[in-house]
Amino acid sequence: MTLTPAPDPYSGACPSRQLLDRIGDKWTVLVLGVLAAGPRRYGEIARAIEGVSQKMLTQTLRHLERDGMLVRTVHATVPVRVDYELTDLGRSLSEPLAVLEAWAVDHIAVIEQARTAYDAPASSGGAGSAGDVRSGSRPSR
Repeated sequence: MTLTPAPDPYSGACPSRQLLDRIGDKWTVLVLGVLAAGPRRYGEIARAIEGVSQKMLTQTLRHLERDGMLVRTVHATVPVRVDYELTDLGRSLSEPLAVLEAWAVDHIAVIEQARTAYDAPASSGGAGSAGDVRSGSRPSR
């Protein structure tokens, strides 16, 4: 009997890393946020997400459909009507993404202040000066 190793997103070979990449994509987060309110047509989604190109929206919708996060329903009308709606799996991700969105909105002012301080010229004592030495560390598991 062959045992399948438990998912480990820190392993490069783990498929959960692809999923995290998909979930972390800005267009995915925004599309899922729009669809959390209910089914939408392509044009409604495009209008709700300022700045998304037709190519990126189409690509994001296809990826989410492939991953089982949304369902695409074609209605045989003239003209043809296509609706996009979250599946149970997609809805299960809505709550964590809503928390992430709220966190971003609540903390953007502090983040912008930190960026400004980091980007300040060395003469004003900004943290982003050439003499600043930073060391990165990987979180322990």
